[in-house]
Amino acid sequence: MLTGKQKRFLRAMGHSLNPVITIGKGEITEALVKETAEALEHHELIKVKILESCLLDRHDAADELAAACDADVAQVIGRTFLLYRPAKERKIELPRGR
Repeated sequence: MLTGKQKRFLRAMGHSLNPVITIGKGEITEALVKETAEALEHHELIKVKILESCLLDRHDAADELAAACDADVAQVIGRTFLLYRPAKERKIELPRGR
């Protein structure tokens, strides 16, 4: 679970990122979960874009994909959200939580 300070830190980092994963009308499939998990292992912080054709609510899609990938949702804004999961070899050093 991320603290507020850690979420702010990740939101600042994620501002300049381009979406790596796109959720379309196929919604959240096993292949999408696998691709997201691989992207998280490589990048730790990724931006996910939800297309208009996706029938899921943006918060539901973020929570469902995060739970499937064992990740945390750092931000949901518009039809885009940030996912964070620390990799085995960490690249991002988060601020200390309480």
